[in-house]
Formats: sequence, structure tokens, C-alpha cells
Amino acid sequence: MSQSEQRLARQCVSCGINISGMSAATFNCPDCGHEISRCAKCRKQSNLYECPDCGFMGP
Repeated sequence: MSQSEQRLARQCVSCGINISGMSAATFNCPDCGHEISRCAKCRKQSNLYECPDCGFMGP
């Protein structure tokens, strides 16, 4: 998948919904630097997330 296709198909790492075109936070994993995206609802509820690369877990 190309980088532009990955941006179009971004998903919330906490709940798995498609976040393309939504208000979402994208940040790098504190441990490995992998890009993580989270939807506004999961951020507001402080749902846990897990980095798909290294397994780091955060609120």
C-alpha cells in the first residue's frame, strides 16, 4: 500500500474506526516512533491504545 493510500485508510488504534476526514490525533509512539492515530472519542474517554509495532500501551 502506498503512503497516500495509508493516509486515506487511517484507523483509530483504540477502536478501529476509519478516521479519514475526522478530527483525530496523530502522534509518534513514545518508544519506537511508529505513527499512531486516535479518534476524538477514544481520546476524550482516555481509552487505552497499543502500538502495533512495539506493543507500548498508553492512555
